[in-house]
This record gives sequence, C-alpha cells and structure tokens, in this order.
Amino acid sequence: MGNLAKELGKKIRQARKAKGLSQDAFALICQVDRSYMGRIERGEVNLTVQKLYQIAESLGCEPVQLLP
Repeated sequence: MGNLAKELGKKIRQARKAKGLSQDAFALICQVDRSYMGRIERGEVNLTVQKLYQIAESLGCEPVQLLP
C-alpha cells in the first residue's frame, strides 16, 4: 500500500490511543474484525469512504481530521 494508507492508519491509531481504547475494543465499536482493524492501522488496506466515516464517528471526530 502507498504512503497515504499508512499515514491514515497511523492517524487512526493515534486517535484511538488518545481515547484510551484498545484495538480489540475499538474494532468492536467499529463493528469490524480486530485483525482487519490492525491491517487498517498498519496501512495494509484501502478504506472505503463509508468505513472512514464510520471510524471517524466512533472516534467522535470528523473524517477530515484523520486524513494525512
């Protein structure tokens, strides 16, 4: 994956940790498998816009705040 996916994943991880959420708990909140959340945070997958909005909502932020 390109740098964009890696940077997006990094920002999602930072936001999750700032909320004090484990990856397992956050994956449950976002209704995705924990291994998929790990792949998102490592930048191994390209997110759909819908999934980006779902993650942002779960973090209590706007999707633009997660973009690199």
